[in-house]
Amino acid sequence: MSKKFRSMVVAFMAALLAMSLGLVGCSGGSSKTEDAGEAATTTQDTQFVVGFDQNFPPFGYVDDNGEFAGFDLELAAEVAKRNNWEVVYTPIDWDAKDLELSSGTVDCIWNGFTYEGREDGYEWTDPYMLNAQVIVVRADSGITDFDQLAGKVVMTQADSAALELLNGDFAELTATFASLETSADYNSAFMELEAGAVDAVAVDSTVAAYHMSGNDTYIVLDEHLSDEHYAVGFLKGNTELRDTVQATLMEMAEDGTFAEISKKYFDGVDVCILGK
Repeated sequence: MSKKFRSMVVAFMAALLAMSLGLVGCSGGSSKTEDAGEAATTTQDTQFVVGFDQNFPPFGYVDDNGEFAGFDLELAAEVAKRNNWEVVYTPIDWDAKDLELSSGTVDCIWNGFTYEGREDGYEWTDPYMLNAQVIVVRADSGITDFDQLAGKVVMTQADSAALELLNGDFAELTATFASLETSADYNSAFMELEAGAVDAVAVDSTVAAYHMSGNDTYIVLDEHLSDEHYAVGFLKGNTELRDTVQATLMEMAEDGTFAEISKKYFDGVDVCILGK
């Protein structure tokens, strides 16, 4: 190879390297650098990918227009808007949520996600909403307390907080059931309850309230399995994104945006507990 040809090759490779460096931007976003001699500025547009259960109304579901909707999804959209992010809703199988998070498919789990019992498994925002795990039965079932669940078929959602309680702190109660069944989602569980295929559903009180709205078919037993809180969960170690979302939620609580969103889903009641 001649010196002249080698020099041409070296110059060409150097040009390619310079071009590739100039094209490097932020992952999931874009960058722009001003000409030499001017102050360098960078703009970044980042996707915020929210993992949620699309069969978990009123927190996440498919509305009558076939669009994703729900209380938590609206909160996430507002957080994204305020940070110049593009929100992306990604429906997941609830029992595969840890895999989705660890693989990077989603940035967070935000969908009525119970904090208690999972404290060390995720990076959490501060809890933003109160909840309880309750037992729902048909109003005509004659069941009025936990003791009368003996010999009955009880259903709950797979990998749910209620299932953890029934297999943990309430294992003795569960041992009295005819069986403890699981479903992929609570919509299916309530359909089974309505059809008489199961005798009771262990469920979040907020979800129960949604299914019982304007419907006297069901009642909630006075006893609770637990009182708990909802928060947003991130992969362990991802404190930077968690802190940004936390700060934005606090802004929304303080300026009244959180309350305005909650009124659309909870009969005018502000369910926010941030800063209270």
